[in-house]
Amino acid sequence: MSRLPARAYRQPESFLMPSNTELVGYIAAFCTTFAFVPQVLLVWRQRHAEGISTGMYLIFCTGVLLWFLYGLASVDWPIILANGITFVLAVCVLVMKWLFERSR
Repeated sequence: MSRLPARAYRQPESFLMPSNTELVGYIAAFCTTFAFVPQVLLVWRQRHAEGISTGMYLIFCTGVLLWFLYGLASVDWPIILANGITFVLAVCVLVMKWLFERSR
């Protein structure tokens, strides 16, 4: 009689009951993603982004997009969600910077 490997006896992880590792990932994702919200709001209210480095934001957006694609490839939801939202927020800052600079 053959024995099944130990991993065959584990219960499948559910999206509703994330593991401790996933929970840490979701908390980290929330913190690092929503840290951009005050920046987006500040640029929007002030209608300028003179202190924002275009080069840094372009490199950052590229990195975040690559992390998002990595998350999709590995089906890692904390990475997918955090980087998808962060990418949108960072691109918003970049677009506002360009638009507000053009209008001056």
